[in-house]
Order: sequence, then C-alpha cells, then structure tokens
Amino acid sequence: MRRGVFVVRARARDGFTLIELMVVMVIIVLLAAVGVAIYGNSVQTAKEAALRSDLSDMRRAIDAYYADKQKYPAALDALVTEKYLKNIPKDPITNTVDWQTTMSERDPGNPSAEPGISEVKSNASGTTLDGTPYSEL
Repeated sequence: MRRGVFVVRARARDGFTLIELMVVMVIIVLLAAVGVAIYGNSVQTAKEAALRSDLSDMRRAIDAYYADKQKYPAALDALVTEKYLKNIPKDPITNTVDWQTTMSERDPGNPSAEPGISEVKSNASGTTLDGTPYSEL
C-alpha cells in the first residue's frame, strides 16, 4: 500500500507548473521584441546606406558630365542617355525616382554654358537614425 502512494506522488511532480510556463513565455516574448526592434533598425540603416550611396553615385556622374562637357546636365535623364549612369536610382526612403535638384548659376568664366543640375538631394521628409535630415545628405 505504501508503494502505491509513493508512485502517485512521483507522478504529481512530472511536468511544469503554470508559473514556470508563464516565465518561459515572458522570456520568449521579450527576446522576440528585442529581435523585431533590431531588425527594424537594420532595415532603416540599410535604406540610409543605400540613399547615401545613390546620392554619391549621382553626384559623381554630374561631376564627370561637367568635366567632359564643361556644362551641367539639363536633367537627370541626360546622365542616363549619355551613359554616365545605368539608370536613375529610386530613392530608397520614398521608393520613387523623385529627386530634389539644384540648378547651377551661370558660370562667369564660361558665359556660353547653360545652367543645369549641379546638385541632387533626397525629397524624403524626416531624419536619419542619427538625426540628420534626409534632405541634407
């Protein structure tokens, strides 16, 4: 008889208590929340890096165009037609091909040169993760 009571007690101890399961669930939820936050920041960081790279490529192409032709391009499409760029990249923040351009002043050293695009910036509103406005990159 004594032996049967001991077996029942051993079976009652098998498994997890509700509190143990709740603690494990809370830990899993916390780890998932941290993972989602890190993923969101990494996606934003990648978009910002792509924006900086695209702006750098377009600015380099504008400078090369000016060095070759002694004038700035009239439109960004001229960089593509003259093969300085493969295509005009999409702004990774706005996901459009809408860029803010700055027209050059007339060059006093070269009065025959027509004004053209001398600077390109993002039209995205908001700021980067470090607080810099997208329009100032």
